[in-house]
Amino acid sequence: MVQVKMTVNGKAASGDVEGRTLLVQFLRENLHLTGTHVGCDTSQCGACVVHVNGTAVKACTMLAAEAEGAEVVTIEGVANADGSLNTVQQAFQDHHGLQCGFCTPGMVMTATALLKENPNPTEAEIRDYLEGNICRCTGYHNIVKAIMAAAGQDVSRIAAE
Repeated sequence: MVQVKMTVNGKAASGDVEGRTLLVQFLRENLHLTGTHVGCDTSQCGACVVHVNGTAVKACTMLAAEAEGAEVVTIEGVANADGSLNTVQQAFQDHHGLQCGFCTPGMVMTATALLKENPNPTEAEIRDYLEGNICRCTGYHNIVKAIMAAAGQDVSRIAAE
């Protein structure tokens, strides 16, 4: 067993885990933060995206021990301080950027990272950035619209697919 300590959503977190425990397992099973989803177990779908030290990572590709001392933010940690939805979350709701909702936490975390890097992305840049996230329901049209809206862009120009 290995003891891991990190800050998760602004709070100290620690636990004893096997050396092979993935970060996504630690978050879900030890910390009971189940908003981070396990979708494919092969790092292809992006449902497990979290931010580690400000960088979007797939939590199924990182060992919990690798996050020792890190600042980790999960979907549970991105809402506004008063509990209301942040800009990206609200845009996903307003523009129906979800259907079943399974991929939504990873999409929101990826979109948040994109907008941090590029506050005014084009439609093509958004689609390219989302390449590591799979949604089996929406066809991405409303997800792209939501991200553009979160960036403060006019979404009426996005053609229906």
